[in-house]
Amino acid sequence: MGFLDVILGRSKPVRPDLDRLFALPSAAVTLEAGAGFTPTGRGSVCFASVEGGAFDRLQRDVRELLDADTGRGGMPVEFSRDGYGYTWLLARQSAGPAGAVDLVNDLHAVNTLLEDGGFGPQLLCSLMGFRDAGQRSLALVYLYKRGSFYPFAPAPGGTDKRDNELELRVRALLEGDLPIERDLSRWFPVWGAPGL
Repeated sequence: MGFLDVILGRSKPVRPDLDRLFALPSAAVTLEAGAGFTPTGRGSVCFASVEGGAFDRLQRDVRELLDADTGRGGMPVEFSRDGYGYTWLLARQSAGPAGAVDLVNDLHAVNTLLEDGGFGPQLLCSLMGFRDAGQRSLALVYLYKRGSFYPFAPAPGGTDKRDNELELRVRALLEGDLPIERDLSRWFPVWGAPGL
């Protein structure tokens, strides 16, 4: 970081620590014991769109990496684009704590593939989905550029409202397991995200 950056108040961006994703399975155990939410076996990676041949090659590489892994019961990955033009990759494993480990391995492998392929700056977030006995949804979202997690809980009923009380309760529950994002304004809603 240069002298002008310090004077102008610019900060050096945090380098994504993809290994932080490996804390999710233990956080899933804490979340189930403390709040009754279990992993759905669904998770996703969001990145800024990559166009043309690079995107085709990326899809092929990810499919080779994950679709070929049927020994663990892995299911094919799906690619989609949201209304903002971001690309989402949905990965599936079996629901529950055992599937959480496999899902995190898949998400980490995809992120590593993207980073090694030069697409690291396009990485936005990854998330792992959870549900409770009442079928409420919850996601633990990892922000690459911040190196931190936050909970996202849409309110029941399909409206674009959040269950802020649940999000704050989950934050308090998981502070010992995950690096939680302190700045609440960075807890971006991920409405309709694959894996939620």
